[in-house]
Amino acid sequence: MDAYHTESPEPQPDGADSAPLLHARALRTRSVGPIDLQLHAGECVCLRGESGSGKSLLLRALADLDPHDGEVLLAGVLAASMSGPEWRRQVALLAADSPWWEPTVGRHFRTGEPLGLQSLGFSAATMAWSVERLSSGERQRLALLRVLDNRPRVLLLDEPTANLDPIATRRVEQLLQEYRRDSDAALLWVSHDPVQIERVSERVFQLVDGRITEVARCN
Repeated sequence: MDAYHTESPEPQPDGADSAPLLHARALRTRSVGPIDLQLHAGECVCLRGESGSGKSLLLRALADLDPHDGEVLLAGVLAASMSGPEWRRQVALLAADSPWWEPTVGRHFRTGEPLGLQSLGFSAATMAWSVERLSSGERQRLALLRVLDNRPRVLLLDEPTANLDPIATRRVEQLLQEYRRDSDAALLWVSHDPVQIERVSERVFQLVDGRITEVARCN
C-alpha cells in the first residue's frame, strides 16, 4: 500500500515565511512545466515519479544545463545574471551517470583529498586510482564527493544511491544529511524508494504529466 497521498501544497516547512534559497517560477523545459517550486535553506525535498516522467529534465533545467523558459533564482539572484559554470557551482547537479574526463580519480578534485572520503568507504589511496577500474557504485559515490568539493548551496540529486548496496546507501544518506545541516544547503532528491523518501525528506513532490504536486505522508 502506498505510504503517501496527493493533496494541494498547503503545509510549509519551518522557515517557509523567509525567502526561498532556490525559487523556480513558471519553469518549462521540453515536456515538463510550468513548474513553480521553492526550496528553503537546510531542507531536503524529495521528487518522485514514473520513469520517463521528466524528473531528470527538471533537474537539468534547474541546473541551467538545458534550454528552458521561466526563471530560476538563487537567494533572489537570477540564474540568467550568472555564468553557467558559476551557477552550477552553487546549484550543483549530481547526474545518475556522471562523466569522468581525467585518467585518475584525484585529478577530478580541486582540494586534494575531499572531505567525506573515508565516510563513504574510501581511503587516501583512492585518489591515485584509475577511473577505468571503478565500479558503478564507486563512480557514483566519488561523483558525489566531487560535487560536494565545490561546496554548493543547492544539491540536485538524481537517484544518488541507485547503484549502491544498503550499507553504502546509508553512508551516502548520512553524508548528505550532515552536509545540509553543516552548510544549510537545500537538497532536491530524486528517488523511487518510498522507504528512503520517508527517511530523508521533509517534503515530497510527485511529477505527473509535466506538473508537480506536493505529497503528504499518511501517518
